Amino acid sequence: MSTPLRTFRPILPLLAAATLVACAGTGAPRDRVPSPVAVDAPAPTGVPDAAQADASEQPVAPDQATVVAAFDEAARIAGDATPADGTPVADMPTQAELDYAALYGEQVYDPVADPTLPAAAQMPRSYDPWEPFNRKMFAFNSAVDRGVAKPLAKVYAKIVPRPVRLGVTNFFSNLRQPVSALNALLQGRPKDAGQSLGRFVVNSTLGIGGIFDPATDADIPHRDADFGQTLGVWGWQNSRYVELPLFGPRTLRDGFGMVGDAPLSPLRQLSDDTWRYGLQGLQLVDLRTRLFVVDSMREGATDEYALIRDAWMQRRAYQIESVRRHRSDDDDLPDYLYEDDAMPTVPVDAIPVVPGISNP
Repeated sequence: MSTPLRTFRPILPLLAAATLVACAGTGAPRDRVPSPVAVDAPAPTGVPDAAQADASEQPVAPDQATVVAAFDEAARIAGDATPADGTPVADMPTQAELDYAALYGEQVYDPVADPTLPAAAQMPRSYDPWEPFNRKMFAFNSAVDRGVAKPLAKVYAKIVPRPVRLGVTNFFSNLRQPVSALNALLQGRPKDAGQSLGRFVVNSTLGIGGIFDPATDADIPHRDADFGQTLGVWGWQNSRYVELPLFGPRTLRDGFGMVGDAPLSPLRQLSDDTWRYGLQGLQLVDLRTRLFVVDSMREGATDEYALIRDAWMQRRAYQIESVRRHRSDDDDLPDYLYEDDAMPTVPVDAIPVVPGISNP
């Protein structure tokens, strides 16, 4: 190829396309739009025959097929692959790549079919063989939530000041620390067990029964642990998902874990039913207010059941796996995987009557 031709090669496609489009607009009679007037029909009154002839000779705009054909021809002239096979132009090899492959005998690199690239990431699937039953129970729990729990929580959040609500949350969180300490010890984490007991002692005394949280100011970390997590650390890892009435998301393993945690619950040790039921009701309302932050996400989900199930199962798997691998507090796991406020679940001591668990 001569030097002048190389100079103008980049603009050859545009010149060819412009030429073909111009020819399509002013070319042969086959590109003209036929006159709407029949051949043997008389000319309209007041319109001379010469004027009609001039109007029929006016160029018309090319249609889309003509323009596409022009660009295809321009691409062929330039030596590029034609896009007629449906391949996007951006994914086609350039002429330089084709020349390099022809010169050195190598194949043109195809990023779509590169065998050296890793396989696509696969999201873990939730083990849910009881899905039909779980969906029905989820619908029941959602109806109870919309009709009772959520309206009560809105009234509670409206009339109770935020500092008071924060004190209520701290109080119930502090009550769970003895259970967390025992389970941390059963999981082989004596340091975490000592920190949970330390938080309970500090908040129960200096924090006036746990209403305030001086333990956090003293850099004593908060770690929740339960017997369901302990069973997972001991080896029961792959457990099927189950939606329990009123308690919500669980696994079969966590259901047995509730039986182990219930006797250690401080609220269940109260013999006065009035106080116990009142505190349990307050705990449920406080728990529902903490779910306000995820309500918009749940309502906008295509499948709310699958969203809640998968999020809960993944978080639970991370909680168990982090203990099994003896990860420290400084590991690179997101904070929400450790914090109970990310997706709080109904604790075993919040429901007045639990089947299989005796009450005082």
